[in-house]
Amino acid sequence: MRFLVLMIVLAFPVADLYLSTRIARMTGIPIWVWLVGSFAVGSLLLRNERIAFRAKTLAALQGEQSLLRGLLDSGRKVLAGVLLMLPGIVSDLIALVLLALPLNVGRSFEPQPAGTSRSTLRGREFDAIEGEHRRID
Repeated sequence: MRFLVLMIVLAFPVADLYLSTRIARMTGIPIWVWLVGSFAVGSLLLRNERIAFRAKTLAALQGEQSLLRGLLDSGRKVLAGVLLMLPGIVSDLIALVLLALPLNVGRSFEPQPAGTSRSTLRGREFDAIEGEHRRID
C-alpha cells in the first residue's frame, strides 16, 4: 500500500511535465516560459501571503476577525502557491481552482475579543469572571 502511494506521488510530476511538453508543442509556447512564469507567480503569492498572514493573525488576536477564517484562507493560498511552483500545467490548473474557490462567502464568523465570555446562566449574559483576589507576599 505504501509503495502504491509512493508511486502515485512520484508519477504525478512526471505525468504533469509530459502533458506540459505536449501542450507546449501544440501551442508553440516554449516550455521554459511557462515553467519560469508559473514559478515566479507562485513565489510572489507565497511572499505576499506571508505578509498578509501576519496581519490576519494580529487582527484575530485583537478580536477584529476570526482566526479560523484567516487560517483557512492563508492555507488555501499557500497550497496554491506551492502548486504553482511545481512544474506542470495540471498543478497550475489545480492551483487556479484553489484560488478561485469562494471559501470566504457565506455565514460570517463573529469576532470575539479576548477576555469576554458568551456563556449564559439562567438567561443572563456575563461579560466578566467575578471572584475574590488576595495578594500573597
